[in-house]
Amino acid sequence: MNQRKEDEEENKMTQETTSNSAKMNPVANPAGKRYRSLWISDVHLGTEFCKAEYLELFLKNYHCDTLYLVGDIIDAWSLKSRFYWPQSHTNVVRKILTKSKRGTKVVYVTGNHDEFLRKFVDFELNIGNISVVNEVIHETADGRKLLITHGDLFDIVTRYHKWIAVAGDRGYDYLLVLNRHMNKLRQRLGMPYWSLSAFVKHKVKLAVNFISEFEDALAYECRKRELDGVVCGHIHHAEVRDIDGVTYYNCGDWVESCTALGEREDGSIEIIHWADHIGREHEVTAKLLPFPAAA
Repeated sequence: MNQRKEDEEENKMTQETTSNSAKMNPVANPAGKRYRSLWISDVHLGTEFCKAEYLELFLKNYHCDTLYLVGDIIDAWSLKSRFYWPQSHTNVVRKILTKSKRGTKVVYVTGNHDEFLRKFVDFELNIGNISVVNEVIHETADGRKLLITHGDLFDIVTRYHKWIAVAGDRGYDYLLVLNRHMNKLRQRLGMPYWSLSAFVKHKVKLAVNFISEFEDALAYECRKRELDGVVCGHIHHAEVRDIDGVTYYNCGDWVESCTALGEREDGSIEIIHWADHIGREHEVTAKLLPFPAAA
């Protein structure tokens, strides 16, 4: 009886979001799919750029034995300067808590934007099926051992020059604002969604070098520990690739790309592009839901 009441309450809280999404997108929600493990990172709850509505639908339709939250789930940096927390962000938290209550093991790996949680790690904070860690080793179904870390501890700028990281974060926010207005115009012209910030990150030489050094540093750490691979976030770019024998996995983000990683029962891991399931890839931001109001 209590479980039914909780389910009804949760459905009521999320009904409006789901209804609005369905009205604006003719593609039916996919049937629930189960993975052995799921990884999501860089959600940035507490910012207007967070695609909480998309993540809420994702969590409703995808199930797993273990859910890894790979850092920057809550953006404390942004909340310190401006409090922003709409109902959709609460709905995401409720979905995660509901999964935990129903048996999913939830592992919260801290990142730089939610570094305030790191002070609790030494206390081995465990709340039901939820644990908070700085890093953890995951063993896949096929026996591989993977380091799970947000990745900021392998970013020299974030670790040793925080003021530069904060300035860069604000610059990224400005790019996202410009990106939003640019895509409003593209939408009116019937053009698909295009990410300006992603283009900048992967075309500007300095950014490309930074990403390469970041990935190499993680691969080196795995080799040093005799691990098979790493799952991280931090740079907002979903990817699976081999780096000199180490498998590098990046979850992506829920600010632009809306991606996750999923481990199948055989131990193989794939990138899940949520946009592929609810509309044409990379058009989800422009067509599924309205753009947030400008800051």
